[in-house]
Parts: sequence; C-alpha cells; structure tokens
Amino acid sequence: MTDHHSAENRQIVFAARPRGTPTPDCFQLIRSPRPAPAEGQVLVRNDVLSVDPYIRMRMEERDSYAPVMALGDVLVGRTVGQVIDSRAEGFAPGDWVVGRLGWQDFSVARPADLQCIDTAAAPATAYLGALGSTGITAWVGLTAFGQPRAGETVLVSAASGAVGSVVGQLARIAGCRAVGIAGGAAKCALVRDAYGFDDCVDYKAPDFDAALARAVPQGVDVYFDNVGGPILDAVLPLCNNFARIPLCGLVSQYNAAAPYGLRNLREVFNRRVTLRGFVLSDHQDLWPQATRALADAYAAGRLHYRETIAEGLENAPAAFIAMLAGANVGKQLVRLRPA
Repeated sequence: MTDHHSAENRQIVFAARPRGTPTPDCFQLIRSPRPAPAEGQVLVRNDVLSVDPYIRMRMEERDSYAPVMALGDVLVGRTVGQVIDSRAEGFAPGDWVVGRLGWQDFSVARPADLQCIDTAAAPATAYLGALGSTGITAWVGLTAFGQPRAGETVLVSAASGAVGSVVGQLARIAGCRAVGIAGGAAKCALVRDAYGFDDCVDYKAPDFDAALARAVPQGVDVYFDNVGGPILDAVLPLCNNFARIPLCGLVSQYNAAAPYGLRNLREVFNRRVTLRGFVLSDHQDLWPQATRALADAYAAGRLHYRETIAEGLENAPAAFIAMLAGANVGKQLVRLRPA
C-alpha cells in the first residue's frame, strides 16, 4: 500500500525476455526512493495503470514500430493519477492527469508528457480507455482509414475489447451496420447488449466461417482488425470491392512461435482492398478532434465501456498475462492502491 507521504516507490521492471507467452519471471518488483521533481517537472502519484497488448511487442529483442524495452527498465504503460508536487507552470497538487508513466507508484514527468483530465465529466479510469488513447485509437483508425459511410457494414475483431467496443459504437453513430467478432457466447452477448452492435460472431464456434458470412449479407466495407492471423484470412473473401481494412493490432500473433502467412492475400488484389497499418503516435494532429468526438458521444449517452480491474501493483504482471489470453472484459486496468 502506498500513500501520499510514502518515501518508497514500488516499481515493476522488465526482468527477462519472454519466449512466447510472458511468464511471471519476466517481471520483478523492486523498491526505490520516491523521486523528487526538478524545476519544470511534476511528481505524480499513480492511481490506476492500464496494461495493453502493445507492451508485449516492446518485450521483443528487436524494435517493431516502437523501441524495445531494455532489461531493467520500468515496464511501459499509461497511468491516471494526481499531481502531488509541482515545479512546473500550469500544474498544481490535486490535478488529475494521464500519461505514459510506467508500472510504478510515483513518477516524475514534464508537462509535455501529461494530459489534464476532467474527473467531473467522467470517472478517471475512462481516460485510460474509451475517453483516452484507447478511444482515440478507435476513432483515428475508423475515421481516417476506415472512412465509413452511412449504410455500410463495419466488421470489428476483438469487438468486446477496449478498442473494438468503441469502434463498433462509433460505426453505429456514423450510420453503419456494426458487426463484431469475439470469443465465446458471453462476450458476443456483451458486444450486442452493452455496446449495441447489430450482430456478433463467436470465432471459437465450429461453424465460424458460415456464421460470419451470414452476419454480413451485404459484404464487408470496413474491417477494423485487432487480431490478424486466421480471422483476417476468413474476412478477406467477404470484403466488398474497395473495402478498407485499418490494421490496429495483431494480438493473435504476439506470442506466436512462427509468423502466420496469409492464404487469401489474393483477395486484397481481386477486391482492390486497402489494408493500412496504423500507429496512434503518427497521428497526433487528429487527437483533439477525436477527443472532442468521444467526449460528446459519452455525454450524449452513446459511448459505453467496461473495465476489468485488478488490485495492487504486485498483481499487474498476472493481469497483463491474463489480458493477452483474453481473460478480461473491456479495458484491463490495475488499481495501484486501495480506492
């Protein structure tokens, strides 16, 4: 347990590179003195940590779209917390902020690394999910690269997840038919009932391919892909001409021993499909517009989210490993200290 006055900073550092699925020995809990802000910096007491699939790619030996972590580094991750000491203009003790401040109780940060949030408008944790970078990822991918038009069909993989659930709701707001893909009957029911998708298909079902075809009788105009792998192969023959595929993630491949080779790549040519990988940090010019759109949708009661919250920094590794296996519903968070 940490408090405002604690002189100790618990941190989880990267201890070993995983071979396949990360294991608990990839992480180590250490204790260090609480840091102090220098001139132009603030000290943040982190309240809640978000654990996300992209962190798995940062654990590789070679860089992908972002630099890999070095052994001994504090694990990367976004947090929401409160400023408790400020030596920077524009920030005062008590301010709620979001930033990529890592798996630790306290962080020193520069103003450029922080975003102030309004906890009166929505709970603080929402800014790690639907109203934060997760929602912005959904908005940028769908709007900039999916370019949905009213009446089209938008298909979303990992539809019960933090990004996918927002994509489907934004598609509905845009006047599209939203169809999800999720694992298991319970998650499919959540996608339909809580997030308002028109339909959802269980990829674990034995008749998945036939059920998917039935769910998109007009074909697929936009496929927002979070998983890659065999599901992308199943979707490609169902795409309409000039379909757009924003590729947001490859969660099916992060722990794979060997890369997956697409069988239906020919369909990309046949149907003149646009397949576009995107990374949120490349599109910071769109963040203000996305943030406004998400806040407006939430205020209007048209944007819903779910969270799975683990308790205690020491349980963050287990929460991360479970999240990679799909055990969470919505955004996987870790509350660092008692509420």
